[in-house]
Amino acid sequence: MALFDSINISASGLTAERLRMDIISQNIANANTTRTSDGMPYRRKMVVFKEASVNQPFSYYLSNAQNSIKKSGVKVSQIVEDKSEFKLVYNPGHPDADENGYVKMPNVDIMVEMVNMISATRAYEANVTSINSTKSMIMKALEIGRI
Repeated sequence: MALFDSINISASGLTAERLRMDIISQNIANANTTRTSDGMPYRRKMVVFKEASVNQPFSYYLSNAQNSIKKSGVKVSQIVEDKSEFKLVYNPGHPDADENGYVKMPNVDIMVEMVNMISATRAYEANVTSINSTKSMIMKALEIGRI
Protein backbone atom coordinates (compact mmCIF):
# COMPACT_ATOMS: atom_id res chain seq x y z
CA MET A 1 0.00 0.00 0.00
CA ALA A 2 1.40 3.40 -1.03
CA LEU A 3 0.60 5.00 2.31
CA PHE A 4 2.91 2.62 4.09
CA ASP A 5 5.64 3.43 1.56
CA SER A 6 5.52 7.07 2.64
CA ILE A 7 5.86 6.02 6.28
CA ASN A 8 8.90 3.89 5.39
CA ILE A 9 10.48 6.78 3.48
CA SER A 10 9.95 9.16 6.39
CA ALA A 11 11.29 6.53 8.79
CA SER A 12 14.51 6.36 6.76
CA GLY A 13 14.75 10.14 7.13
CA LEU A 14 14.29 9.84 10.90
CA THR A 15 17.08 7.27 11.11
CA ALA A 16 19.46 9.34 8.98
CA GLU A 17 18.81 12.58 10.86
CA ARG A 18 19.23 10.84 14.22
CA LEU A 19 22.67 9.62 13.14
CA ARG A 20 23.49 13.12 11.89
CA MET A 21 22.56 14.53 15.32
CA ASP A 22 24.74 11.89 17.00
CA ILE A 23 27.74 12.90 14.89
CA ILE A 24 27.12 16.60 15.56
CA SER A 25 26.95 15.84 19.30
CA GLN A 26 30.24 13.95 19.02
CA ASN A 27 31.81 16.96 17.30
CA ILE A 28 30.60 19.33 20.02
CA ALA A 29 31.78 16.99 22.79
CA ASN A 30 35.27 16.85 21.25
CA ALA A 31 35.58 20.55 20.41
CA ASN A 32 38.53 20.86 22.83
CA THR A 33 40.12 17.41 22.41
CA THR A 34 43.73 18.08 21.50
CA ARG A 35 44.93 14.49 21.48
CA THR A 36 43.20 11.40 20.10
CA SER A 37 44.50 7.84 19.87
CA ASP A 38 46.58 8.76 16.81
CA GLY A 39 48.21 11.66 18.69
CA MET A 40 46.52 14.38 16.64
CA PRO A 41 43.65 16.70 17.58
CA TYR A 42 40.09 15.54 16.98
CA ARG A 43 38.88 16.02 13.39
CA ARG A 44 35.33 17.16 12.79
CA LYS A 45 33.12 14.47 11.24
CA MET A 46 30.34 14.97 8.69
CA VAL A 47 27.52 12.69 7.55
CA VAL A 48 26.98 12.13 3.82
CA PHE A 49 23.45 11.21 2.77
CA LYS A 50 22.50 9.23 -0.31
CA GLU A 51 19.17 8.38 -1.88
CA ALA A 52 18.22 4.86 -0.87
CA SER A 53 17.11 3.69 -4.32
CA VAL A 54 18.81 3.38 -7.68
CA ASN A 55 18.35 6.43 -9.89
CA GLN A 56 16.68 5.88 -13.23
CA PRO A 57 16.59 8.30 -16.18
CA PHE A 58 13.46 10.44 -16.56
CA SER A 59 12.45 8.51 -19.69
CA TYR A 60 12.17 5.35 -17.57
CA TYR A 61 9.64 7.00 -15.27
CA LEU A 62 7.79 8.60 -18.17
CA SER A 63 7.37 5.32 -20.03
CA ASN A 64 6.37 3.33 -16.94
CA ALA A 65 4.06 5.99 -15.50
CA GLN A 66 3.06 5.52 -11.87
CA ASN A 67 2.99 1.74 -11.71
CA SER A 68 6.70 1.16 -11.29
CA ILE A 69 8.12 4.31 -9.77
CA LYS A 70 10.64 3.22 -7.21
CA LYS A 71 9.93 4.42 -3.70
CA SER A 72 13.04 5.83 -2.15
CA GLY A 73 14.19 7.16 1.13
CA VAL A 74 17.54 8.27 2.40
CA LYS A 75 20.47 6.45 3.90
CA VAL A 76 23.86 7.41 5.22
CA SER A 77 26.46 6.56 2.61
CA GLN A 78 29.46 7.45 4.75
CA ILE A 79 30.82 9.48 7.63
CA VAL A 80 33.80 11.56 6.52
CA GLU A 81 36.36 13.63 8.36
CA ASP A 82 36.65 17.35 7.62
CA LYS A 83 40.14 17.87 6.18
CA SER A 84 40.29 21.59 6.99
CA GLU A 85 43.26 22.87 8.99
CA PHE A 86 43.39 22.69 12.76
CA LYS A 87 43.11 25.95 14.71
CA LEU A 88 46.31 27.20 16.30
CA VAL A 89 45.86 28.70 19.77
CA TYR A 90 48.66 30.31 21.73
CA ASN A 91 48.79 28.56 25.11
CA PRO A 92 52.40 27.86 26.15
CA GLY A 93 51.34 26.16 29.39
CA HIS A 94 49.30 23.47 27.63
CA PRO A 95 50.85 19.96 27.62
CA ASP A 96 50.28 19.68 23.83
CA ALA A 97 51.90 23.04 22.99
CA ASP A 98 54.68 23.03 20.42
CA GLU A 99 58.07 24.72 20.90
CA ASN A 100 56.52 28.12 20.00
CA GLY A 101 53.70 27.73 22.53
CA TYR A 102 50.93 26.99 20.01
CA VAL A 103 48.40 24.21 20.50
CA LYS A 104 46.64 22.56 17.57
CA MET A 105 42.94 22.62 18.40
CA PRO A 106 40.22 20.60 16.64
CA ASN A 107 38.68 22.03 13.47
CA VAL A 108 35.26 22.11 15.17
CA ASP A 109 33.36 25.40 15.12
CA ILE A 110 30.64 25.33 17.77
CA MET A 111 28.51 27.87 15.88
CA VAL A 112 28.54 25.74 12.72
CA GLU A 113 27.70 22.64 14.75
CA MET A 114 24.77 24.39 16.44
CA VAL A 115 23.38 25.53 13.07
CA ASN A 116 23.75 21.97 11.77
CA MET A 117 22.00 20.66 14.90
CA ILE A 118 19.06 23.02 14.33
CA SER A 119 18.90 21.92 10.68
CA ALA A 120 18.94 18.23 11.66
CA THR A 121 16.26 18.84 14.29
CA ARG A 122 14.00 20.60 11.78
CA ALA A 123 14.46 17.81 9.24
CA TYR A 124 13.66 15.24 11.94
CA GLU A 125 10.52 17.17 12.91
CA ALA A 126 9.46 17.39 9.25
CA ASN A 127 9.71 13.61 8.92
CA VAL A 128 7.66 13.13 12.08
CA THR A 129 5.04 15.52 10.68
CA SER A 130 4.97 13.54 7.45
CA ILE A 131 4.39 10.29 9.34
CA ASN A 132 1.64 11.88 11.42
CA SER A 133 -0.05 13.26 8.29
CA THR A 134 0.05 9.86 6.64
CA LYS A 135 -1.31 8.25 9.80
CA SER A 136 -4.12 10.82 9.84
CA MET A 137 -4.96 10.05 6.19
CA ILE A 138 -5.13 6.33 6.97
CA MET A 139 -7.44 6.98 9.92
CA LYS A 140 -9.72 9.18 7.77
CA ALA A 141 -9.86 6.45 5.13
CA LEU A 142 -10.87 3.93 7.78
CA GLU A 143 -13.61 6.29 9.00
CA ILE A 144 -15.08 6.36 5.48
CA GLY A 145 -15.44 2.59 5.66
CA ARG A 146 -17.47 2.81 8.88
CA ILE A 147 -20.23 4.96 7.37
